[in-house]
Amino acid sequence: MKITKAPETMSSRERVLRTFAYEKTDRVTIGYGGNENVNAALQRALGARDMAQVCEMLGVDYYGVEPPYIGKPLFTAPPNRQVHPLEGSITRWTAHASGGYWSRCDFPLKDADDEAFERYPVPDADDFDYESALERAKDIRARGYAVFIGKAGIPDVINSNSRIMGMEDCLCHLQTGYEPAMHLINRRARSWLGVFERLLDKCGAYVDFMWLGEDMGTQIGPMVSRELYERAMKPIHKMFAQLAVSHGIPSIMHTCGSSSWAYEDLIEIGVKGVDSLQPEAVDMSPEYLIKHFSGRLNFRSLISTAGALAYGTPEEVEADCLRILETMTPPGGYHFAPSQAVQDNTPVENLIAAYNTAHAFRL
Repeated sequence: MKITKAPETMSSRERVLRTFAYEKTDRVTIGYGGNENVNAALQRALGARDMAQVCEMLGVDYYGVEPPYIGKPLFTAPPNRQVHPLEGSITRWTAHASGGYWSRCDFPLKDADDEAFERYPVPDADDFDYESALERAKDIRARGYAVFIGKAGIPDVINSNSRIMGMEDCLCHLQTGYEPAMHLINRRARSWLGVFERLLDKCGAYVDFMWLGEDMGTQIGPMVSRELYERAMKPIHKMFAQLAVSHGIPSIMHTCGSSSWAYEDLIEIGVKGVDSLQPEAVDMSPEYLIKHFSGRLNFRSLISTAGALAYGTPEEVEADCLRILETMTPPGGYHFAPSQAVQDNTPVENLIAAYNTAHAFRL
């Protein structure tokens, strides 16, 4: 099994910048993300030495820069658990038929009192190694790829805070405006904003876009009311989007589930693209997105990890990818990628069929 790459007349960076500008490219811009087990299977199938070579074979056009944390330890893992070193969320290993994953548990701020919120540790933005981030950014740029900062988990008001409070508590605190919880939510967001500010001060000449994230939809509609979004979440999103604007780079926001209800708000605050688009969710089909937001937002993904990619044949995957490409590419601004991290139950031959389809497609 192999990936047959398209002939290229542009560097990856030029391709990405043109995609954000809705300009014609030599081939579709490509991204990838997968779970550890499926990544290992894909690496074996392609005969790659590591995931960096897998991404090169797939034609991935951009890579992230994240400064390592060098401050004092903030959290300790309980027995038989893992703890996120910067967030404090706790996970335990959960096995399944295709392997396993680390699932959230033991939420440290569930049913917490006021004092627990106030003393909860948040990393200091000064305690990161920005010099090493600069060296990585220079290396990515030198190899012709686009560079981004951030990731789908930042600021991610609902998801990142639910991992330490529990989903029910997090949503209740947002709805009621519970002051100790809201103070922590904002402390955590400003901590990451400080990291981004320092990253851009150090590496700004090499950064091409900013990646943000927020889970705002279920499969059938909004996760929160518009009033709650505008009051408790939009101001946080705006801080990050406007930081990107002030540095002259676009931002793209992960918004899984039925999230198009919030896209006008994202456009208003300066977000230039949306990611993790699940076509089976309400008002998230390619046709709906093009009709309502074409030319105003870039779109990344739409190759459903819950559809043909996981459960179909390679031929069905090819047909699904072609349908997406034929719908999304004519207006420009489309990035080919899976709708979520590819799961362990996805056959590698289907993944290879998807990326071969992307390379074979002529814009």
